[in-house]
Amino acid sequence: MALRTAGSVLVVFLLSVAANTATKCGQQSQVMVPPTNAAEGQKTLTCSTTCTLTDNPNPTYNWYKNGQRLDEHISQQYSIHIYYSDIYSCAVKGYEDLLSPAVCVLGQNCFNVTYTHQSICAMKGSTVELPCTYQYPSYHVVSEPNWYIQEKYNEAPKMLSSVPEYAGRAEYLGTEEKDCTLRITDLRERDSAEYKFRFKTQYAEWGYSFSGTTLTVTELQVKVSSSTVEKKRTLTCSTTCLLTDNPNPTYIWYKNGQHLHDPTSQQYSCNTLVVWCYSADSYSCAVKDHEDVLTPTVCVQGQSCLNVTYTKRSICALKGSTVDITCTYRHPSWHNVTEVSWFNKWESGVTTDLSQDPEYAGRVKYLPTTEKDSTLRITDLRESDSAEYKFRFTTTAVKWGYSFPGITLNVTDLQVKESPGTEEGKVTLTCSTTCTLTDNPTYIWYKNGQLLTNPNTQDNFLYLDQISSEDAGSYSCSVKGYRSPVTFVGEPKSLKNAVVGIIVVILILILCLFGFMWFRKKTSKSTTDTRDRRDTAENGQRDSNPVYDNISGMAMTPTAAQRAITDEQDDVTYASIQHRNQEVPPDSTFPLSHPQKQDEDFQYATVKFNSPSAAQ
Repeated sequence: MALRTAGSVLVVFLLSVAANTATKCGQQSQVMVPPTNAAEGQKTLTCSTTCTLTDNPNPTYNWYKNGQRLDEHISQQYSIHIYYSDIYSCAVKGYEDLLSPAVCVLGQNCFNVTYTHQSICAMKGSTVELPCTYQYPSYHVVSEPNWYIQEKYNEAPKMLSSVPEYAGRAEYLGTEEKDCTLRITDLRERDSAEYKFRFKTQYAEWGYSFSGTTLTVTELQVKVSSSTVEKKRTLTCSTTCLLTDNPNPTYIWYKNGQHLHDPTSQQYSCNTLVVWCYSADSYSCAVKDHEDVLTPTVCVQGQSCLNVTYTKRSICALKGSTVDITCTYRHPSWHNVTEVSWFNKWESGVTTDLSQDPEYAGRVKYLPTTEKDSTLRITDLRESDSAEYKFRFTTTAVKWGYSFPGITLNVTDLQVKESPGTEEGKVTLTCSTTCTLTDNPTYIWYKNGQLLTNPNTQDNFLYLDQISSEDAGSYSCSVKGYRSPVTFVGEPKSLKNAVVGIIVVILILILCLFGFMWFRKKTSKSTTDTRDRRDTAENGQRDSNPVYDNISGMAMTPTAAQRAITDEQDDVTYASIQHRNQEVPPDSTFPLSHPQKQDEDFQYATVKFNSPSAAQ
């Protein structure tokens, strides 16, 4: 933003420019910049206005480099060493919010952060996005992109992620390169502040001295004033600032919790509403497309009128746990309540009392309460129970509707997620849920089923040193006795690689063994077949050796046959024995059953030995 005061413009000039004709400031003026022979790699910047400031003829200047204020430089000129990524700006002291446009000292590819909006007005309870883009030289690598909050001008900004009030509500959406948009949900009035973005690279850092986006959180209010007509009131729905995303909103009005809607009339879409004064009636309003953000109800007469107030707007509870959903309600003292009910379905205007809903049979209970408060208890929560729950009551004179938002219940389970830590070799385990648990629970960690007595934890995080094999094991977390599934955190990479290598070697050996056995079996069969054919051709068909025939041809009883079949799995089979017949000396006493030819081969049958169990 340029500094505009008394018709002047604040500009940063490079001394490489010979002269510049200024805009008129009551009279024609010109800023002369004499040429200089600056040392190579250096330039001198001049912060100048196009005319003499009326209220500050001898101003002091503030200089900024890469979004960070340089407190040691207060003169009009500033000598610098040229560096591609550096960007500079200046301001007159006392007008720091009116900065000159930032200037790259060399080329156009340098550090910068641009905020889409200087200021944003949003409603309490709604969600807002603070759009932002940033740039840096292509050879830089970005690290530590963070948003900061500055509540007061003279205070140092605080990193948003370190402020507990924003846990689960502030989300950095900068997933795309050079996008730094911030989202904040469930806005509160104390969120009104200035938000700034900061990032680093391996060569430079963008500061937060520049102005960011100022967020103002406003609350809708209904003001009641007397009407010109007796027994009528004029209601006005208003905000303290003009809504940024909806400067000309359409308004929605509610009476006793019921949406007032008449397509033929415009009276329910304006910010004012004239109503008849009836003591039991209460009114509220909302902006269209933000119906979940209503004003507090107001009574048109007195303070005793119909109303329902929910203790919480949203609840996050664990699957399998028990949750209590509570509200308070009020009505004129002369009304008698005839019916109360909780429900979470109201399609086509038809509601079903949860106590009569088959899905909640045995799990829903209306707790005994005092007059004008009610508690719904749901046990054994399921993910399908995630819904919006509303309360309705009826008196002898009137009924409270269900158009108002109720309490949103989100049911989640626990999961342990592993991610790299901020330091090399470190691991961070997160006890994760899909929503932020309502009761700010204490997280308990387990390793291999045993409680970790002195864990290195912070909230729902557990920090491990992956280099140490002592950290390897199975991890789980719990909240109030509800434990997550187990997540295994492996050994160091060296051990993992060794295990993988051993497995690979074993598989290769097994494959080689199978191949060798197959090849040997095939070779043995081929040799046997060849010899059988040769013996048949030379000698014709011959009788088998009667000794071995008796062994192999021995008759079996059915019991013995059955046992033989069973024992086949336990038999140890030895390879076939081949023996070449040698010539027997004439004086040998060895009895020959059948004379054989010299050099004739004998093929003995395979010999099998049953395991000891087979002999029993």
